[in-house]
This record gives sequence, structure tokens and C-alpha cells, in this order.
Amino acid sequence: MNTNKHHSKKRIKVLIAKPGLDGHDRGAKVVVHALKDAGMEVIYSGLHNTIDEIVNTASTENVDVIGMSIYSGAHLPLSKKLMEKLKEKGLTNRLVLIGGNIPQRDVGTLEEYGVTGVFPTGSNLDEIVTFIIERMKK
Repeated sequence: MNTNKHHSKKRIKVLIAKPGLDGHDRGAKVVVHALKDAGMEVIYSGLHNTIDEIVNTASTENVDVIGMSIYSGAHLPLSKKLMEKLKEKGLTNRLVLIGGNIPQRDVGTLEEYGVTGVFPTGSNLDEIVTFIIERMKK
């Protein structure tokens, strides 16, 4: 991956979070490294975050992108709650990405909630990086 083309005047700041009791963090860590390699500033919040903790970190750190990695099957209620809390806090201008064990049938529902991008298990890392960079240009 050529990182030079991904640098801009302001580095894109990303929060990667693992909500709930889900303990599978390998995928999240792989994404963290790919985003860092692309020149982004990445905060990894670790395991077992509540939605309130994720929203508070996003606000405090003034991130551009919030990514949640979910393998527990609770992606719909967690994503809905995240989007509601972001709206309450006036943080609706953030890109929100959901990754993990996401069935194709749920992608439309996640988008209806306001999720910007959905990346199921096995998604291409370059695709994720490019998706973020392209959306941040808008």
C-alpha cells in the first residue's frame, strides 16, 4: 500500500471500538494497523466498550470516523443505539463504519440507521482505506 497518496494536510482520525461482550479482536487490530499504515491517526479503544464510552471517546478525541467491530450478532441493536447517541450528542457528521460478522441481509437496515459503510468479515483492507479517504474528501 502506497501511504504517500493517502496523506493530506489534516490526518484522518479514526476510533476503532469493540462494543459489548464480544472478545474477538483480531479483525479490529488488523484494520487498526492497515489504517495506521495508510497515514491515519487511529485510536483503538480495546474490548468491552459500552456505546456511551464509544460516543464519549469519539467526542473527546474529536474523531472523523467511528468504526465498530462486532462478531457477536448484536450489530443491529448496537448500531442503532450508537446512531441514536451520536445524534443526541450532535455528532452526526462522523463517518460510521461497522465491520465483523454482518449478514448481507442486514446491510440495508444498518444504512437506514445512518451507518456510512458496512464491511463484513473478509473485507479487503485497501477497500476500507479507500472508502474512508474518498468519504472524507466530501
